[in-house]
Amino acid sequence: MGRVYFGVCGIGYGHIGRCLPLAENLYKDGFDIFVSTYGEALKLLNAYKFKYRAAPPMGFQVRPDGSVDFKLTMVNPGPFLAFIKFVKQLGFEYAMMQLFQPDVVVSDTRASTVLSSRMLDIPCVTILNQFKIVTPVKKPLFKKLALLLDTGSIAFIGAIWSLSDFILIPDYPYPYTISSGNLEIPEIYADHVKLVGPIVDVKPVDLPSVEELRDTLCIGLDKPLIFAPISGPRRERLPLVEKLKPIFMKLSSYYDIVMCIGDSEHGNRSLEDYDGFKIYGWTDRYYEYLKACDVLVCRAGHGTLSKAILYGKPSLVIPTPNHTEQMGNAKRMEEMGLSIVLDQEVLDIDKVASALRYLCEDKGLEERMIEASKFASMYDGLEATLKYIKHFT
Repeated sequence: MGRVYFGVCGIGYGHIGRCLPLAENLYKDGFDIFVSTYGEALKLLNAYKFKYRAAPPMGFQVRPDGSVDFKLTMVNPGPFLAFIKFVKQLGFEYAMMQLFQPDVVVSDTRASTVLSSRMLDIPCVTILNQFKIVTPVKKPLFKKLALLLDTGSIAFIGAIWSLSDFILIPDYPYPYTISSGNLEIPEIYADHVKLVGPIVDVKPVDLPSVEELRDTLCIGLDKPLIFAPISGPRRERLPLVEKLKPIFMKLSSYYDIVMCIGDSEHGNRSLEDYDGFKIYGWTDRYYEYLKACDVLVCRAGHGTLSKAILYGKPSLVIPTPNHTEQMGNAKRMEEMGLSIVLDQEVLDIDKVASALRYLCEDKGLEERMIEASKFASMYDGLEATLKYIKHFT
């Protein structure tokens, strides 16, 4: 069979989380797989048999509250050092591709991977759900500067993405497109772009009934189940975990609550166990909890929200402060009437309790979720993406 090279953004688990099912399926079909990534994404690769290497990292600065600090990022590393880091990553990708000699390259939001594949004349499939970069600004004085930066980023980064043979958007078509606010795609690049649907490796129909899952998970049916998988880089996760923990402890008389803090180093064991409230570092039963739960509490990562729609789960969404992609996703979910969005900075027990009550009890919301889930079940981004990759092997 063929050889497939994956260059994956290593910020958080979302990018690697949708590439691993692709790599695993290809590996089982006899393909030789190589993965290049960095950061926290590396932690998930130890459980797989295919080859991987740690690439030079890229990222942004974060404040103590977990919010993205655009101003500090502009100073440290700053444009010059960021460019040096990018060049190092580009050199790494080029060298690894020369060694591995792939038939096709898959880039998940990695510009260096796309450029290296073009320099070596290797077909490239790019997966992304944010075509443009939006600069977070609060002061009117900086809005014109931000507009210039955003316009420039669309032109520059869009030109890099367009070097791909295919640009695959793992999102639902209208009217349930989550990342529509981040997909301002110039018409000149439109021929490269394909909307394939989210990449989800476990569907609701693959699992037992809610009643059976609750029994397996040792969670009764007498109280609503709240599942809170807190995703994103560690520095962004922890401030939200610390805010939610005392709130959930007070609400555990009314709900069964399971929170996963996204720390794979702790394995699947329960870190803290209170009456009606459990905290896990990590769980391999993510999809089981997702199907069994009544409400999802989460960040506004694209992958998490895609799964919430497919599984028909209303969500309380708390986007990472100043993270414009997440803020756009959260706004879209609220517009579709599928989520309540709360600001992390003003999070308190009254706001969370009120939101959970509505999400658990509103009949109109329940009907909207059923309709959205039926629509979502018609799209299989995993199979569609695999076909595009195999096209070059």
